Amino acid sequence: MTTRQAKLKKDFLEKYKDAKTELKYKNNYELLIDIILSAQCTDKRVNIITPKLFKKYPNTKKLAQANEEDVKDIIKTCSFFNNKAANIIKMAKTVEEKHNSKIPNNEKDLILLAGVGQKTAHVFLGEAYGENFMAVDTHVFRISKRLGFTKAKNVLNAEKDLVRVFKTDLNTLHQAFVLFGRYTCKAITPLCSECFVFNDCKSKDKIK
Repeated sequence: MTTRQAKLKKDFLEKYKDAKTELKYKNNYELLIDIILSAQCTDKRVNIITPKLFKKYPNTKKLAQANEEDVKDIIKTCSFFNNKAANIIKMAKTVEEKHNSKIPNNEKDLILLAGVGQKTAHVFLGEAYGENFMAVDTHVFRISKRLGFTKAKNVLNAEKDLVRVFKTDLNTLHQAFVLFGRYTCKAITPLCSECFVFNDCKSKDKIK
């Protein structure tokens, strides 16, 4: 890690030391569904959708028995709701059949669940258990490239670069980059005048 990277890591950890997901959940079942639904959808939209879903289907046992059309109707304002409805029902069935009604607590089993890839598993394990995982969504990918942490052309390679550079505090940094990208370092109109790392930013998108 370079001196500049170490400084930026320190700055982000201080600024976002208490960073957590903005998804609303009460348990691991709700958290995992939130994360699955949030793919290419805003946390705000997911938080609007899920209260009705969780009231009707409060656990994997109920969801495993759900009518897919009913689930689609509940989450229809979420992007890719058809696939997501099918996936969360399949996920629930697998949890019931293979995991004794409990959401797995390890990456190997999580990524075998429908709708759960590496990014989803890492976000879940970081949030639920504070594990040292980096997850790269559109915000993290953008921030990482703008701040020069990676030159990767895809999120998986970007994740490898971030893990190699930072090694520790990965979950907190993930949440920090998400919030920073969502509210300050936006894709189209970054709020550079409000940026706490403005002087360390070398991005071509920087607004002086």
